[in-house]
Amino acid sequence: MQQTWHDLLFAHWPVSFEQLRPLVPAQLSLDTFDGQCWIGVVPFWMSGVRSRGLPPVPGLSRFPELNVRTYVTHDEKPGVYFFSLDAANLPAVWGARAFYHLPYFWAAMKVIRQNGPTIIYRSSRRKNPAEFHAVYSPNHPIQLREKGSLEHWFTERYCLYTVHQQRVFRCDIHHLPWPLQDAEAEILKNTVASPAGIILPATKPQLQFAERLDVLIWPLRSAD
Repeated sequence: MQQTWHDLLFAHWPVSFEQLRPLVPAQLSLDTFDGQCWIGVVPFWMSGVRSRGLPPVPGLSRFPELNVRTYVTHDEKPGVYFFSLDAANLPAVWGARAFYHLPYFWAAMKVIRQNGPTIIYRSSRRKNPAEFHAVYSPNHPIQLREKGSLEHWFTERYCLYTVHQQRVFRCDIHHLPWPLQDAEAEILKNTVASPAGIILPATKPQLQFAERLDVLIWPLRSAD
């Protein structure tokens, strides 16, 4: 598949290994940075969603999405593990659940860009209530992050993992390095991690912003 991602906010909180280990399938190893696990809440919207070689389908190729994630490895290959993904497109939710075995949820979502790069983002899951409401914007120029930095560790991961019927599957992803900007955010409501049993600390998150990234996504394959 091909997709373009827009106006992403990476909001990350540290959590303990002990809290996270029971929540992630045992087949996956938790990845840590300086011994610390992290939870990311990532709102954005996408456009141009289509299968390779096909044009975008009107009404199905442009919609908001928000994910709750952590970081794992399998056979020493780092990747992303999703606790949930909310999307405003019901067919996309159905397709991702059926073909990628990912925990997608249908949500009412709205994204408004105002005053230049300021983003107003609202998401409310239609079942099993989970909400996110924030206003965010970049506050520094684009900077490609060096390997070994925390921001590089958060974002430069080129696959996702999911576990289905006790088997580990991997989906490879390709894109250029993230054009990250430091960011500021007023997070007015954030309960999207709670349904997964995650308690986020009452501390200010690490915040980064990316305006746009073009992405290629491969089919899901067994990681074994």
